[in-house]
Amino acid sequence: MGGVISGLGKGIAAASIGYLLKSAGLKVTILKLDPYLNVDPGTMN
Repeated sequence: MGGVISGLGKGIAAASIGYLLKSAGLKVTILKLDPYLNVDPGTMN
């Protein structure tokens, strides 16, 4: 879920999916992952 979808949209989608799974009786934990953790922003195009 990357690319064109905004950060807000991804957050809403993750929260909605988490809510649905939790309402089904599953334990849900949301983690924020940064795929560019060790990348220098100056080298990104």
